[in-house]
Amino acid sequence: MSTEPSTEDAWLQQLLELGESGKAMTNKQRRIVQAAVEIFAEKGYSAASTSEIAQKAGVAEGTIFRHYKTKKDLLLSIIGPTMAKLVAPFVLRDFTPVLEASYAGYDDFLRALVRNRLEFVRRHLPVIRILLQEIPFQTELREEFKAVLMREVYVRVEKAIHHFQAQGQLIALPAFTVVRLTVSVVVGFLMTRFMLFPELDWNEEEELEICVNFIMNGLSAGPSVPRGEE
Repeated sequence: MSTEPSTEDAWLQQLLELGESGKAMTNKQRRIVQAAVEIFAEKGYSAASTSEIAQKAGVAEGTIFRHYKTKKDLLLSIIGPTMAKLVAPFVLRDFTPVLEASYAGYDDFLRALVRNRLEFVRRHLPVIRILLQEIPFQTELREEFKAVLMREVYVRVEKAIHHFQAQGQLIALPAFTVVRLTVSVVVGFLMTRFMLFPELDWNEEEELEICVNFIMNGLSAGPSVPRGEE
């Protein structure tokens, strides 16, 4: 039997370690946040009720409002620290060796990226579900997410793309287009793996290679794929 903490416990522990202004959550706050994560992930923000969260957390509903003024504040207290303090540093740490030309080609860059994201999603699936459910409807959340992506992630990936284009490994598409095409394949794989068909017997390394080959066959600057010809 595995001794690793559950996904919820591992994620919640990271949130507690992040803590705002160095203050650890109280035991009641911890139970409220954990209950909210589970219910938001299962039902979505709109369908969840504070009374249901309170019941699951084993606290009075009024206790929630002593810690969080509204249900939206509770949602943002879960997502905000993760986006601002967990996601960006996590991504930056993993992208640093890539941007220091540690890999010989864009395909190796992709392998490192996909392996990293597999582990990230595996560890933080509940909060990722909440993000995917709520980003289209929560303006503040969407703007924060976009700011983190553009400020902390995209500019670094763009640099790597320009590096591999300068080496003649990638076709001369705009960097944003390369990112969009790459993300479409990688996110599609992750969503299928963890959200649509998690019950399947996945060979992740084999699927990783399929994704890498699919992306590279479309983006490679090899002579067999002239620009503008089908």
